[in-house]
Amino acid sequence: MQPGDEKFSKCRSMNKRFNWLPKPWSERNSFASIRARRPWRVIRGRTLLAGMLMLLLFSNAFAESDFSTFWKNFKSAVIAGDKATVAEMTKFPVSMPAFQKAIRNKADFLRRYDEIFKGEANAVQCFASAKPQKQSAGRYEIYCPFKETPKDRENAPIRFVFELTKSGWKFAGLDNINE
Repeated sequence: MQPGDEKFSKCRSMNKRFNWLPKPWSERNSFASIRARRPWRVIRGRTLLAGMLMLLLFSNAFAESDFSTFWKNFKSAVIAGDKATVAEMTKFPVSMPAFQKAIRNKADFLRRYDEIFKGEANAVQCFASAKPQKQSAGRYEIYCPFKETPKDRENAPIRFVFELTKSGWKFAGLDNINE
């Protein structure tokens, strides 16, 4: 029995134990036949590629709009004095200005909340009109003036830092750039 024989083909199709055997070269046409037999793989591959390209092209737009939503919620929580919500929107440990200990956890954050948002700068007053400044794809900053000079936007050394984490945008640190 030869691979081109009629008996070979009948025997092969009747006996399912040998389905794992490759087809004879005469029955294989080309790579086009693979595409014809599995068009869903080609379509799925193209769809996946198109989706990945869309994400790469528009990831910055998503990140920016995502930050604007985060900023509205964060600003509202700070203005309302909702410490628990602000703590949930914070990345720990929170970096602090020179000579101050970092805030390690939520309990420490809640205890030192006034130090952060009512310390050298009045965050409630500042956040009402502040415009976030994009530093990089994963970082925004807001600069606030000292509490004693709330209208002095030229001299605004208190920096609130926001970073993009795996779980979204978070408040990440406070700094006095003069120190």
